Amino acid sequence: MQMSTAHFRTAAISCVLFPFLFLASVRAETVGPFKDELFSAQTVIESLDGGDFTRVDYDELRDINGRDSIPERRVKDRYVSLKVRRVQENQTLQLSTGPMELGRVGRDQGQAFTVIFIHGRGGDRRLGLNDISFGGNFNRLKNLAAENGGTYYAPSVRSFDDKGVAEVAALIAHAATQSGGKPVVLACASMGSFICWGLSRDAATIAKLSGMAILGGAPDPALPKSAAAKAKLPIWFTHGSRDSVYAAEDQIFIYRKLRAAGQPVRFTLFETGSHGTPVRMTDWRAVLNWIIR
Repeated sequence: MQMSTAHFRTAAISCVLFPFLFLASVRAETVGPFKDELFSAQTVIESLDGGDFTRVDYDELRDINGRDSIPERRVKDRYVSLKVRRVQENQTLQLSTGPMELGRVGRDQGQAFTVIFIHGRGGDRRLGLNDISFGGNFNRLKNLAAENGGTYYAPSVRSFDDKGVAEVAALIAHAATQSGGKPVVLACASMGSFICWGLSRDAATIAKLSGMAILGGAPDPALPKSAAAKAKLPIWFTHGSRDSVYAAEDQIFIYRKLRAAGQPVRFTLFETGSHGTPVRMTDWRAVLNWIIR
């Protein structure tokens, strides 16, 4: 974008006369950029609710075949930075519910924020640590966490019932303790959303969370009456319009109910996207900066 001399002069004067306002604007976003030109340049074809609901253009030929060197198996090298593996390790945490296997990227304690990703059925921690599949989107998430003083956890969830909910609640408590109470964001994909919805009933855990991201998740009719709804927990939904597992319309209905009740919610609908599209296309930097505020 071209900027005039007057623009720069105005900016310079603002910095001198209003330094605190300038610093506040600089610090407004917790998570700085990482390959935004490749991941964030998405075309919005419809915007509703003051921008809270957006329909985003998705094209398989461009967003899969044009992005991957081997479609759906290996992304092109320019989309990733593998240096982040230097701060990645597999761990077995001893939590109050027992041992949990997970991958950790970034700091072990004192982190500025924490992101926890919950995989769907048939997955484990390896899915959320995969650098080269899913269009490199997990690699971006890992780099966003590591470069901004955060921590990223990708746990192996053994079940999506009450036991799994309790285990993830224990991980959230661990993250809150390790960080000294800094923001914790829980992201759940596909069937992993059952974990998010189970935790949405737990007021003690909700108090430790800054928000949730739901990627192609199952709709939960009870969510509008949950502890998460009462606490006005920010939730960002991303979904494919042609999801054959969980219909987009059902999730949009939940979004509408939450928004009507005054809960901070956003919804990104990937036009023509399938069930797996949100994992590949969700703009993690936008989601994290909206939740962590």
